[in-house]
Amino acid sequence: MKQLEVSIGQASLTGPRPRNEDFAGYVTPSAAERQDKGILVAVADGLGGHENGREAAEGTVRGLLADYYATPDTWAVNTRLERVIQSLNRWVQGQAARHRHAVGMATTLSALVLRGTRYYLAHVGDTRIYRLRDGELDVLTTDHVWAHPELDNVLSRAIGLDARLSIDLADGNLAAGDRFALMSDGVWATLGDERIRRILAQTASSQDAASELATSAVGAGSPDNCTVLVVQVEQIPPSRLPELFEAVASQPLPPALGPGDRVDDLVVEAVLHDSLLTRLYRVRTPQGRQAVLKTLRPGAGDAENCQALVYEEWIARRVVDSRFPAVIDWPARRHLYYLMSWHEGSSLKARLAGGHRFAVAEVVELGCEILRGVAALHRLAIVHRDIKPDNLHVDTLGRLRILDLGVSASDGQDFAEINNPGTPSYMAPDLHAGERASESTDLYALGVTLYELLTRHYPYGEIEPFQKPRFGEPVPPTRYRPDIPAWLEAVLLKAVAVDAGERFETAEEFLLALELGAHRPLRMPRKRPLLRRDPALALKLLAVGSLVLNALLLLLLFAR
Repeated sequence: MKQLEVSIGQASLTGPRPRNEDFAGYVTPSAAERQDKGILVAVADGLGGHENGREAAEGTVRGLLADYYATPDTWAVNTRLERVIQSLNRWVQGQAARHRHAVGMATTLSALVLRGTRYYLAHVGDTRIYRLRDGELDVLTTDHVWAHPELDNVLSRAIGLDARLSIDLADGNLAAGDRFALMSDGVWATLGDERIRRILAQTASSQDAASELATSAVGAGSPDNCTVLVVQVEQIPPSRLPELFEAVASQPLPPALGPGDRVDDLVVEAVLHDSLLTRLYRVRTPQGRQAVLKTLRPGAGDAENCQALVYEEWIARRVVDSRFPAVIDWPARRHLYYLMSWHEGSSLKARLAGGHRFAVAEVVELGCEILRGVAALHRLAIVHRDIKPDNLHVDTLGRLRILDLGVSASDGQDFAEINNPGTPSYMAPDLHAGERASESTDLYALGVTLYELLTRHYPYGEIEPFQKPRFGEPVPPTRYRPDIPAWLEAVLLKAVAVDAGERFETAEEFLLALELGAHRPLRMPRKRPLLRRDPALALKLLAVGSLVLNALLLLLLFAR
């Protein structure tokens, strides 16, 4: 199976300077990490002439190469790059603040990540990233400089210059044969684009190209250090789906199973769930351990559904939290499914259906536990997209777990996904308007869930599939449960506000509001003006008022 393959060359020459203040480095990780996080290369140029320019450049590149690979797999590449570089900017500024001799230390940085069939770049300063494709040379970065009448161009941005660092982030498609060149200004400012293009096009190996560019710049009289990294893309994978996923997704689906049937040394004990696409079984291992097996129904195993199931397992493996079922490794697996830990108990929906009346304190405690789990998801840049009582489970020991990551999404992998999946009554107004799911829409769904647990109603009434709902003011939960305290009503109404800007911004903020409770109550949300709640009705009332006023004026006129 094809995977991303590259060759890399590197050269760095001091030139006429007394010391080399440039630094370059790269990481070519193992196959599994290459699929998740890609290959990272970077070049930095410490501020010319500064005593600590080299320290800033080397520390920034080494820190980026180490910390980038320590970030969660579920983060998007650009998210990883930005967060790590921002932390490195704070590190450089901290060094300058702590040591008198380091005041003013700073560095430029150009970084490139190749992953799957795409490239991603992050850039600050006047180092550059070039791409040669089909003989055409493109500059992928913009120089952050100000023209100065008496000096060479002055840097407008660099790592360490400003507490508020602005980073250029971009991405694009890869093609086999692409050649990228990252270089300091001592090279590109001396050689010019045409000479760079010729050397990259005419030099066979990446190492020879990097060496030729650096030595040519020194030979042409470069006044600066000359550093170059050249990356040649030898082959790319056939699709965006990581090769490991493809291997699993190509396995056959298990047949329809019933109690007593066997699959891959597992004995089926019960069918737990059977939908149009998926089936869940409770199974027992040869060691006697019970587990949940999730797979697709026979006949639902098209490529998109298979990839979605494998992606669900990929996400579930990365959510290591006690409020989620654990994924179980099963070396004997020869069919397309995955195993999760089994926990005796029932969903909150089943408890509602069974007539359980949730006390206020019980709902607050459940809400806090759910929010801690949702916060763990959001820290991994995962959005659940289907929070509801059906997907919230309490075991026989009273421990809560969040179930079903089947439609969850992370920004760390770019897969085709269902447009705004979820259950209509728990979907935020912005989702019904066609906007993308977000942390805010998860928190809205949780607000509806807590409202339902207390009242057995929905704040805007039940919404049927394919219905286009109109959202007015939510019904106060105290209409159904007068015993709900005012502070909790305020929390619930804030959580389910129509305007996303009026809701809780993070799970931690929502959690704090529940934990503080009556000790620091929220202000009751003010009712929205009619023009915002229902513009059409407001205009109709305005028109009617205008007609009535005109009629009165006519009556007064004729009365005279």
